[in-house]
Amino acid sequence: MASSMRISSNILRSPVTARALPARSVAFNGARCYSSAKAKSLKDTFAEKVPEEIEKVKKLRKEFGSKVIGEVTLDQVYGGARGIKSLVWEGSVLDSEEGIRFRGKTIPECSELLPKAPGGEEPLPEGLFWLLLTGEVPTEQQVRDLSAEWAARSDVPKFIEELIDRCPSDLHPMAQFSLAVTALEHESAFAKAYAKGINKKDYWSYTFEDSMDVIAKLPTIAAKIYRNVFKDGKVAAVQKDKDYSFNFANQLGFGENKDFVELMRLYLTIHSDHEGGNVSAHTTHLVGSALSSPMLSLAAGLNGLAGPLHGLANQEVLGWLQKMKKAIGNDLSDEAIKNYLWSTLNAGQVVPGYGHAVLRKTDPRYVAQREFALRKMPDDPMFKLVSQVYKIAPGVLTEHGKTKNPWPNVDSHSGVLLQYYGLTEANYYTVLFGVSRALGVLPQLIIDRALGAPIERPKSFSTEAWAKLVGAKL
Repeated sequence: MASSMRISSNILRSPVTARALPARSVAFNGARCYSSAKAKSLKDTFAEKVPEEIEKVKKLRKEFGSKVIGEVTLDQVYGGARGIKSLVWEGSVLDSEEGIRFRGKTIPECSELLPKAPGGEEPLPEGLFWLLLTGEVPTEQQVRDLSAEWAARSDVPKFIEELIDRCPSDLHPMAQFSLAVTALEHESAFAKAYAKGINKKDYWSYTFEDSMDVIAKLPTIAAKIYRNVFKDGKVAAVQKDKDYSFNFANQLGFGENKDFVELMRLYLTIHSDHEGGNVSAHTTHLVGSALSSPMLSLAAGLNGLAGPLHGLANQEVLGWLQKMKKAIGNDLSDEAIKNYLWSTLNAGQVVPGYGHAVLRKTDPRYVAQREFALRKMPDDPMFKLVSQVYKIAPGVLTEHGKTKNPWPNVDSHSGVLLQYYGLTEANYYTVLFGVSRALGVLPQLIIDRALGAPIERPKSFSTEAWAKLVGAKL
């Protein structure tokens, strides 16, 4: 391999990367665990893979770089680039029949293979982050060490806390969240190193450090916003010997409810990544391609996630379900549900939470949440309503004939689960989504810098130029 493609061993010994935690014994969710220098770190694991991945991409482009893949139609151009094959995204691929696969693994497979907290049933999001970055399923010890490392990095600068405190309580939680993440640019190791001048092959190392730092701080920032807007403003300290989801749940004020903690582990895992073409993922990738720091790139993605056509969907589903419950009361008969569905459609509205741009079957993320509800809250009235809608809606939508996929997606269920445990402030739900989405988009940002991905710059044409290209006369 050419020397320009080698990953210098100095990367792993430079001050910015020297954050390995010392060997120690910690109590992890009540179980005694031992972190050890023998457990390979996430950064070491990724660094070993970089040269091979660079060569793989070089070989692929050399042999097949001129091969044409698919065709672009004018409808796709004017339809939001829907389905145009033009992005590289390693972490996940969305199949129309199977749903999401994380590094080739389905959600049930991830649930089985990824490490869990002692006594827990749901996979830890730390394990998914490791899988998305490296393609490997981590050991339990590696996940414990990653939990400990994020906890060690979790302290939020005082000026960020003051910035959040100065926000008006009626400023949308997502606006506050994006503002705080943007302000973390002050702490960016990548931005500081780039300003001094660093070799391109070292970009990924600093991007890794920033990504680890911002992920570690997100729960405290998100919890601060929640407690300020909806509660007393007080946020519990991070417990350094606990996992990421426990600390987030605890800082929100729900740490004593073991089932809510489990829900957070499930929620953060399944909402993390969803291919690279969705608005939040693509925006993070696009801004990062300009060598903006992970802080600025993620903040841009969060701004996209805040839009009503993206991250607000579960909030809209919950509102629609609550209106239905008010209208039909306790009558959950097939006829009552069917009539309400038709009244929604006949009013020119969509049934929120149903349909998907790619999927043509029930979203496996919906199924994962449904199985959780069946175990934890089978008699909840709102869950029963969701189950009845799941039974009736596909038939009504198929008869209506205007929905390509009449099956529920991930947003059909999450709001009902959250409100059951007392997190009823639907205006805040997108912030939870934002914390999770960071776990999916930042691994790709690290990969982009490691493989030397260029700035993204597709070609655009005016309507007149497009008309000329297809031989049309306007």
